[in-house]
Amino acid sequence: MNTPLIVVDKLSKKYKNARDFSLQQVSLSISQGDKFGVLGPNGAGKTTFVSILCGIIHQTGGKISYNVQGIKHLKVGFVPQDLAFYDELTASQNLEYFGALYNLPRKEIMVQSRHILTLLGLLNVSDKKAKTFSGGMKRRLNLAIGILHNPSILFLDEPTVGVDIQSKNAIIKFLNQLNQQGTTIIYTSHHLNEAEEFCNKIAILDYGKLIALDEITALKDLNKAGNLMEVMLKLTGEGYRDHV
Repeated sequence: MNTPLIVVDKLSKKYKNARDFSLQQVSLSISQGDKFGVLGPNGAGKTTFVSILCGIIHQTGGKISYNVQGIKHLKVGFVPQDLAFYDELTASQNLEYFGALYNLPRKEIMVQSRHILTLLGLLNVSDKKAKTFSGGMKRRLNLAIGILHNPSILFLDEPTVGVDIQSKNAIIKFLNQLNQQGTTIIYTSHHLNEAEEFCNKIAILDYGKLIALDEITALKDLNKAGNLMEVMLKLTGEGYRDHV
């Protein structure tokens, strides 16, 4: 059995002036080495959940525990859904800037930047301004920034949204390599086929509540579903989920 790396106990969040809770009493654990998917309709609480886990916002109630035994230096990476870099800087300059924020030595930034840009197919455009990049290239630069410091845990919020199939395939392949090297990945997405292929375990949120938690095969068997999309529709319904 894998060691629980993150234990979430009755996590709740209500934003100031909000009528309803965005998260309600969510409890689960994530094991070291997991590729853990957090799925659900619009407004389910996915981004709020991930944002709390990586310390961007604070919960209203509940607690989060990290079991760091066996991890020499716990480092957390976060790749947001919104692109988080400077358009007027080149790819290399962006990595230099964020590497400095991570307090990495300059030599390490140079070596690691070249390595990651090579792996993500961006080395040949490393001196181009980010604003000239295609959507897929921007997504890969976003990812490069989030993993520059070799995080032990990587949080990904919709990492492949709006990209072509080639970029999506390259990003998922790279993430699998990271996971095989020991990085625990917590991932949100609306791409259910992608999640089904990538994740080993998923949590499904709806209206801020945890409504399902298990390995994908077990969830499909339990719900007599042929795929993850059928599971999702059975558990959350087929009505519109406009979120304002």
